[in-house]
Amino acid sequence: MSISLNFTSLLAAPNLDHLLAGIKFTGLLTVASWLLAFVLGVALATLRVTGNPVAERGVAAWVSYQQNVPILAHLFLWYFGIPTLLPDAAQSWINGHNGELIFASIAIGLCMSAYFCEDVRSGLRAVPPGQQEASRSLGLSFLKTMRFVVLPQAMRTALPPFINHTIILFKNTSLAMALGAAELTYVVREIENQTFRTFEAYTLATAFYLLVSLGLMGVGVLVARRMQVPGR
Repeated sequence: MSISLNFTSLLAAPNLDHLLAGIKFTGLLTVASWLLAFVLGVALATLRVTGNPVAERGVAAWVSYQQNVPILAHLFLWYFGIPTLLPDAAQSWINGHNGELIFASIAIGLCMSAYFCEDVRSGLRAVPPGQQEASRSLGLSFLKTMRFVVLPQAMRTALPPFINHTIILFKNTSLAMALGAAELTYVVREIENQTFRTFEAYTLATAFYLLVSLGLMGVGVLVARRMQVPGR
């Protein structure tokens, strides 16, 4: 039995246009989710080290909830459940402005914020307490101390797991296909159904995810070298 591989038909119009659109959607979803996860993760980690017991328990509960519920369940909750609580006008607006991208970004971003929070918190715990005490004694407020003194040092320590979770976030965007979002995996499945080129279609998708993941790892290595403290 002979096996013939043909990638040409997958890279010709209109399949190529669909693939590029899927890659664009995946990129937008990754960036939007990452920004939400990063901002919220840093805020939660900062809130958790304020010494306020109520804030610490609240953040701990949030992290536990997000980490112990499958991300697919988060996606279904936000896409199918949350809209039923919104006014009809809001639902119509969201449906008319790419609701799959909006809700998928929120679901993935909120879920990954728990992991980013723990990464940043581990970095904060590695900063010597004297750094914060010295900053406060010089008249800096808590927020300025965190922004200019503690967080820059904490991010150096948190960078390796932070990059790992960024890659996981990128790969988890493929789960948005369960919502009908036209990201790369969804597009590849549609092309495979039309061309019956199963191996070639999923090979292209696998190669894309592999290359981007390796690229993110490479960027992480470069950033780590630039952030490395001289002499260490």
